[in-house]
Amino acid sequence: SLLSGVAVSNPGHLVSPSGRFPKSPPFSCAPWVSPPPKHTAVAFLKTHKTASTTVQNLLFRFAERHNVTVALPHHACDHQFCYPHNFSARFVHPYTLPPRLIASHLRFNHKELRHLMPNDTIYITILREPVAMFESLFSYYNQYCPAFRRVPNGSMETFLDNPSQYYRPHEKYAMYAHNTLVYDLGGDPEHSPEDSAYLPKFIRQIEGIFSLVMLAEYFDESLVLLRHLLAWDLEDILYVKLNMRSLESKLNISSARVAAQIRAWNALDAGLYDHFNATFWRKLSKMDHGCLQKEVQALHQACERLARHCFRGQPQLRPAMQIKNKDLRPWQPSTKVDIVGYDLPGSGPHSDEQCLKLVMPEVQYSRYLLRKQSLKNRRRAIPIGPSRHPPVRPCHVAGAALFILFIDLLHICPTFLQRPEVSA
Repeated sequence: SLLSGVAVSNPGHLVSPSGRFPKSPPFSCAPWVSPPPKHTAVAFLKTHKTASTTVQNLLFRFAERHNVTVALPHHACDHQFCYPHNFSARFVHPYTLPPRLIASHLRFNHKELRHLMPNDTIYITILREPVAMFESLFSYYNQYCPAFRRVPNGSMETFLDNPSQYYRPHEKYAMYAHNTLVYDLGGDPEHSPEDSAYLPKFIRQIEGIFSLVMLAEYFDESLVLLRHLLAWDLEDILYVKLNMRSLESKLNISSARVAAQIRAWNALDAGLYDHFNATFWRKLSKMDHGCLQKEVQALHQACERLARHCFRGQPQLRPAMQIKNKDLRPWQPSTKVDIVGYDLPGSGPHSDEQCLKLVMPEVQYSRYLLRKQSLKNRRRAIPIGPSRHPPVRPCHVAGAALFILFIDLLHICPTFLQRPEVSA
């Protein structure tokens, strides 16, 4: 696989967690006699440090190729939907309404998304094994999360020896330090894992909404499932790895003891992942093994061909400041973490647009799409008659900005408001 930073399976040696591929009914590899229309209404819950930026990029590129409107954050929210606040339709830029695709970071709120998105929307997300994910979170957000900043010498082992000494659940960005997957999915990261009823109920709710939960460890297999779910072509799921840390920025998980501590501290995330890991393999079991192998191999080869075309060989990762094209420099979370990216041969105004979009970082791509859709929106006449999304007036935009400012102030002055009850 072209994805690094996660343990992607070898297409030639696909095995289940039990060590053997489950027996399954045959799944036809033959192309559709009459291809169904591609499904374009998609809500992707972009979770943190799970290879989700790579998924977002291929969704953005699909939307551009097929003229699909993408919901994008209001300027006051930057490139995320005012995360870590619960998602609200108020956070969506008015020039990106009505959308058929949403893929930027948000805290899941099904009621608000259901109001925003079409009725035929398919919900998908991606998870990552909690030990690898927590190491990535600890490294990436060491200057943002207060719990991580308090740890002497930035030691993950020191934090895990006594998390409660450093962790304060009511602080802004606390969710990066504890059960981040559950938080992103709209659950209660502070709920006691001793309550045996909570997590199964939460999982049932997730299963009732999401048609596909992908796994970062089996990225190519996840994309094959996604392609079949949405009736997309192979070209719609091509990718290169994005938003990766340099090797020097990664922390070493030195022992089984540390891994066990991470899973114990993030017990809800661990239970969530274990469940959907088993679910993922049940989905794969419905495909013929040989067919799945062929599809994964075809994806792998197509990604390599695209990389050779764009990079004139294998992609070469570079530190941000060595990338000549500023539009391709990834955002750096802190001076302690180096996020690497790509330059393109002859990178500049005349570079292959397909290749530019393939390696464009999240922040730049989001801003590009917003400019593009804003221009299209301004050129389009306001439709006459009933509409699901009435024209947005300047007062609505100002109101959204004031609303965002207000809830930010509540984080600064928490005595004005108790921590809201978190529902699943």
